[in-house]
Amino acid sequence: MAIIEQRSNYVQSFIGGGFATDDPALSESAGESFNGIKIESVALSTCASIGRQLSMNVVIAGGSGQVGTILARAFDAQGLDVAVLSRSLQSTSWRTVHWDARTLGPWASEIDDADVVINLAGRNVNCRYNDANRKAIMDSRVESTRIIGQAIAAARHPPRLWLQASTATIYAHRFDAPNDDVTGQIGGTEPDAPASWKFSIDVAQAWERAADEIVLPHTRIVKMRSSMIMSPDRGGIFDTLLTLVKRGLGGSAAGGRQYVSWIHETDFVGAVGWLIEHEELVGPINIAAPNPLPYHDFMKAIRDAAGVHIALPATKLMLEVGAFLMRTETELVLKSRRVIPKRLSDSGFNFMFPEWAPAAKELVHRSASRGI
Repeated sequence: MAIIEQRSNYVQSFIGGGFATDDPALSESAGESFNGIKIESVALSTCASIGRQLSMNVVIAGGSGQVGTILARAFDAQGLDVAVLSRSLQSTSWRTVHWDARTLGPWASEIDDADVVINLAGRNVNCRYNDANRKAIMDSRVESTRIIGQAIAAARHPPRLWLQASTATIYAHRFDAPNDDVTGQIGGTEPDAPASWKFSIDVAQAWERAADEIVLPHTRIVKMRSSMIMSPDRGGIFDTLLTLVKRGLGGSAAGGRQYVSWIHETDFVGAVGWLIEHEELVGPINIAAPNPLPYHDFMKAIRDAAGVHIALPATKLMLEVGAFLMRTETELVLKSRRVIPKRLSDSGFNFMFPEWAPAAKELVHRSASRGI
């Protein structure tokens, strides 16, 4: 309770949030309570002034996925003008504009007079890293980032802020100490990491370089090194983990020593709002809860929250076989991502959910109340 109350002096609820979903059950939950605390679709702004800037124009490139949808709903609910750039047009309360994420077109007019541009575009990494998928993962990130940069450079009235997606996976696989956004070790050379994991590091570095290639004297650039964003919505990472737990498969993976970095969706939206308001923040910023924890403890918190007592562990070999059958990679589970948000915390941002156990309990509560 105290954790949430300490932010109540300067936060406003974004009503209508939640990750990408067309499920009516998910949009009916505004105003529900958890432990006496009103969770109004769980998307919170960190600065009340954002909500008052009703003339703010926000463009979200690649915004039709889970992360983009929660941001679009949050901003739209505050009365901001939101345009989502997407390959497929959708029926939403905000505008959706077609783009191909590779070339300039009519969509670029949305950049002109935009206050904030958020680029989230990139192929899903939950796949096998064969040659074709590797190329798609790399190209979709680099090409979309470059074309957003070109559109900003060509704008008569460029945005004051470009929030460019990156990933906390850029950091080294390690157990000894956390990686922050000031002294953290970039990965790719760890002796105890498989050579195949270097691909993710190469993608992350190329992604960030693409944003740095173009000179934008009138636009602040922030590279959001985000950890896994936890929401209870169908198809998301938390929904997948909770399903495993309910089936008795939520035990340790290969011993469970590897660290998990995460952030509750409420704090993710709050962090984005904070970055918009705080002009002193530029460059790479870790967007992660301040307390990553070992996978063993991470999964135990979900089991405890869900009231599940059976948890079958998985060996590394079992994970390899499972990943092959599910057409994904074990790196998503086995890499130790021990990432902390030093710059965000040092700037004064306070997390509503700094610890995983209360976050997991709240997410399980909402999952149960919505029948997920």
